[in-house]
Amino acid sequence: MSDDLILTAKNGFQAAITHMKDEFKKLQIGRASAALVEGVMVEMYGTTQPLKALANISVPEAKTLSIQPWDRSALTAIEKGIVAANIGLNPVNNGVAIILNMPPLTEERRTEVAKRVRSLAEEAKISVRNFRQDALNAIKKMKDNDEATEDDVFSEGKKLQEFVDAANKEIEETAKAKESDIMTV
Repeated sequence: MSDDLILTAKNGFQAAITHMKDEFKKLQIGRASAALVEGVMVEMYGTTQPLKALANISVPEAKTLSIQPWDRSALTAIEKGIVAANIGLNPVNNGVAIILNMPPLTEERRTEVAKRVRSLAEEAKISVRNFRQDALNAIKKMKDNDEATEDDVFSEGKKLQEFVDAANKEIEETAKAKESDIMTV
């Protein structure tokens, strides 16, 4: 039974790491990436939907994003959605597609983005701690219900901590690599 709890916690750890990595992809670091805008919500056809559902997003050059909607009448709505998302990019509507040029990162902006990386890493660590705490509480509850012994609680807690340490190490290494990538001119 406690193996299920540990497996659930491990899955939670991995989900926290995956979420952090997905958030890293959305950070504007001076290079064009479709991940920057694909989640931007656009009001179209009476509903709000992600940009990737309305248009083809491509990277024609290292610092340029091209967003070509499948329906040209969506151009204005997409433009409004990008402005409303407040991602620091100014859309240029050429009548066929929306072009986004990535501005070069200033030192101040690099520092700001690096802080955001550290913040996202800390959020991931907090998620890991919460999953660990949930698993430990469930294991202790099993002990209280005489489904596990004190030794079981100790050994499962130790096993769980090993997974927590591995998850935290991965979070640290990923964040450090991303921060290094951002600070490199």
